[in-house]
Amino acid sequence: MEIRSLHSNDKPPFDLLLMADPSRELVEEYIAEGECYIAEENGEVIGVFVIVPLTEEVVEIKNIAVHEDKQGKGFGKKLVQEAIDVAKRQGYEAVEIGTGNSSIGQLALYQKCGFRIEGIIKDFFVEHYDEIIMENGIQCMDMVRLRLEIQK
Repeated sequence: MEIRSLHSNDKPPFDLLLMADPSRELVEEYIAEGECYIAEENGEVIGVFVIVPLTEEVVEIKNIAVHEDKQGKGFGKKLVQEAIDVAKRQGYEAVEIGTGNSSIGQLALYQKCGFRIEGIIKDFFVEHYDEIIMENGIQCMDMVRLRLEIQK
């Protein structure tokens, strides 16, 4: 797997981006604000992440997704690690990420990668999305915020 930043003439892989965030409008907004990276295997895009600066010291992973056929094989962890490495190379002091209260697999992955829960934004997904989001038989209502301090 090779990970690279999206070239200016590349189209963002919306099929993957919309797996992680069902709002195309929000996805387009943060792609414009940040940097999109894609993971390729044998010329096929199998993963994506977007990082957006929050401050001069903190960057956020706004979106991260792996093609359904490749899930459960360690690609997500590699993408998270690459996002952390990009942040480190760019001089950031911390990386943040938000996910839904119902995103059990993602919560486990981020904590395995060293992130710690920093807070909860109650009713985030109820207030910012028109449709009800269900995962793992749980309604996605609250955003769980996680943070990783980058080791220098």
